[in-house]
Amino acid sequence: MSTDNSAPLRIAVPNKGSLSEPAAQLLREAGYATRREGRELVLADPENGAEFFFLRPRDIALYVGSGTLDVGITGRDLLLDSRAEADEVMQLGFGASTFRFAGPAARVSEGLDVSGLAGKRIATSYAGLVEDHLAAAGVSASAVVRLDGAVETAVQLGVADAIADVVETGSTLRSAGLAVFGEPILRSEAVVITRRGADGPARPAGLEVLLRRIQGVLVARQYVMVDYDVPREHLDAACALTPGLESPTVAPLADPAWAAVRAMVPRAGTNKVMDDLYDLGARAILVTTIHACRL
Repeated sequence: MSTDNSAPLRIAVPNKGSLSEPAAQLLREAGYATRREGRELVLADPENGAEFFFLRPRDIALYVGSGTLDVGITGRDLLLDSRAEADEVMQLGFGASTFRFAGPAARVSEGLDVSGLAGKRIATSYAGLVEDHLAAAGVSASAVVRLDGAVETAVQLGVADAIADVVETGSTLRSAGLAVFGEPILRSEAVVITRRGADGPARPAGLEVLLRRIQGVLVARQYVMVDYDVPREHLDAACALTPGLESPTVAPLADPAWAAVRAMVPRAGTNKVMDDLYDLGARAILVTTIHACRL
């Protein structure tokens, strides 16, 4: 793989599925070009030194692991299932899912666990992930049956004795007469991946900028900016409520008895902070959204 600083950073992006739109939105907020009609397979972004390739989420780890592309956004489950020579370098906080074993409800109620899968057939869309998990647990299944979809019907149709699949509410499993058992195989989410060993001179040019931009967007989504005026006698208490990341910005007002304060606060607790500031005597309390940041 070339490390020429003039070459664009080649980025793999999901072209469909649950990860596609959140990934596109993340890159858009990070300042990169995005597809105009949603049909481009390749999109050049020379202004940002990047080139985007829109691929099936399941294929992304293979392209990145082989060094054909520099970096990609995909699911942790797809990365591990692919067994590609690629590593996770950043969690993205969307596309969360839990991957679990499930079997006939009657057997689960009798105490079925992972050891009970020895010599059994297991149906899944993630054969590599399941095989590796069973190997780590010292369990040898008679077969791991790869299916592309409708895994929950495999037991009822006699294709498998148990399944391994993404579980959300569990309602689909229950309707098929199944129940989950054992600890989760994997908790997955969208991640940024790079080729294994791509450090030092082999680290792709532009990768640090990409990661910094994405991190800025992720942080901005978790925080808001709060501005308020507060009597100086309560300034220390107000700053304790809004300490910011390093420390709040404090500025004098025309009235020497008052000060203006600005700080980042967690988005989830915004209204509670506003209430506490108001009770303390702060006024003109304003909250604004942060679109991006660098920390």
